[in-house]
Amino acid sequence: MPEYRAWPFQEAQQLVRQVGETEEAVVFETGFGPSGLPHIGTFAEVARTTWVRHAFETLTGRRTKLIAFSDDMDGLRKVPLNMPQQEMLAQHIGKPLCHIPDPFGCHESYSAHMNAKLQEFLDAYGFDYQFQSSHEAYTRGDFNAGLSILLGRAAEVEAIIRPTLREENREDWTPFFPICARCGRVYTTRVTAYHPENNTLDYVCDQELHGVRGCGHQATTSVLDGHVKVGWKVDWALRWYTYDVAYEMYGKDLTESAQLSSRIVRLMGKEPPIGLIYEMFLDKDGKKISKSVGRGLTVDAWQSYAPIESLLYYIFASPRKAKRLYWEIVPRCVDDYLDELRKYPMMTADEQVNSPIWHVHNCGREVPSYTAEVSYSMVDNVLSALATDSPDLVMEYLERYDPRVPENAAIVRDLVNKVLNYYRDFVLPTKTYRQPGTEERAMLLALRDRLIEHEGDNVDELQAIPFAVAKEFNMPAPAFFQLFYQVVLGQERGPRFGSFALLIGKEKLAGLIAARVGGEK
Repeated sequence: MPEYRAWPFQEAQQLVRQVGETEEAVVFETGFGPSGLPHIGTFAEVARTTWVRHAFETLTGRRTKLIAFSDDMDGLRKVPLNMPQQEMLAQHIGKPLCHIPDPFGCHESYSAHMNAKLQEFLDAYGFDYQFQSSHEAYTRGDFNAGLSILLGRAAEVEAIIRPTLREENREDWTPFFPICARCGRVYTTRVTAYHPENNTLDYVCDQELHGVRGCGHQATTSVLDGHVKVGWKVDWALRWYTYDVAYEMYGKDLTESAQLSSRIVRLMGKEPPIGLIYEMFLDKDGKKISKSVGRGLTVDAWQSYAPIESLLYYIFASPRKAKRLYWEIVPRCVDDYLDELRKYPMMTADEQVNSPIWHVHNCGREVPSYTAEVSYSMVDNVLSALATDSPDLVMEYLERYDPRVPENAAIVRDLVNKVLNYYRDFVLPTKTYRQPGTEERAMLLALRDRLIEHEGDNVDELQAIPFAVAKEFNMPAPAFFQLFYQVVLGQERGPRFGSFALLIGKEKLAGLIAARVGGEK
């Protein structure tokens, strides 16, 4: 039997001890707040939970299920910056997301659009999950038993939550947020009395949210069947109670919420799930990626520029460490993934089961073969040299360089198309070609002449040429390489010279040097 060391197996082993012997399916859950388009953090949580689920099934053989829960009863607190129809959405501040029109105009509500995008992403990768809308769960009565318990123990729940709130928010806080029967808002209402004997409460719509005032309506409403929702920290406990959730991971920023929800679900009579506490994804500036303000990478955008498996490979490693995630890291993510994919067939069984590739590709059952040397950076280098939009031309050059490209054609061609997208959007706009001085021009022309004169295609001999030219002109080799990259490729760094010359051909590279030295752009 392999030695299971990877972190999903460590999590699964803890879960084995937690759930004990049971004939019921063990329930895993992930949560999604559909206030904005799903971003990579959302996708990562489903992926990571799936890896733990598969590890648990591998260790135990037990039945499991994964609930992907969307809190679409949550109210709109602010309009994300990347949403269309900003003015229209601003009129619906405070209303449940499921009751707000779709700003894109293609679904029945704001949250229906976001929920569809989430499922589209999850389905594209083949995740096995049961999608659950909060609105459907409330109105269908899933939560009724738990809501009745919470209403009967509202004072005890208040005693748990209120001390954690700012002093100005404590007095009016209750576990319940009634939906105003007149204006439809959920964050402008205030509970004034509980009636647990008949599962109702009294409320008044007189609160303010970001300049939006309640309509003043007063009423008595049932807590059942979707007339109210509970606050976030209570909602988590309600879901755990209702669906008997055994495992749910969460971000470090939600640690206090998880602790409070754990106390509440125990108050309701059940035990909380266990789960890994993961660190946040950060943008280029070190700020948390946020869908609520429209900042951060979306999964569909990633798929335009790179294989989705490369993203999963990146998010697999060290979930307890914060990760920077921005466009400039895409090439390295892909190259690291492809490198591990090449190594996978040579690994032992122990090594394979603990490799990210095993987890990313359905417990090792769907690992594609990849034997080519072609990488993301290599394709980018070809594009820099050829200045072409033709995938066929790029493929032609790659096949000349690596005879294994045809047997890996599907992966390589997909890679070429994605690198083309990336090159157009991120590389080409930043290119700035430096004009060489007189002596620099002489050095580069000497490099061109040496290339033309050189016989053979030995990569080490080709690599030695710029070193010899730099020495001849008394320039440090690093400075000469930088000169070459800035003048010939229009960038600060670049490929290994010998491999690059072999990849695009000595004649092509010599011609490119001559064109750039002559001032052509």
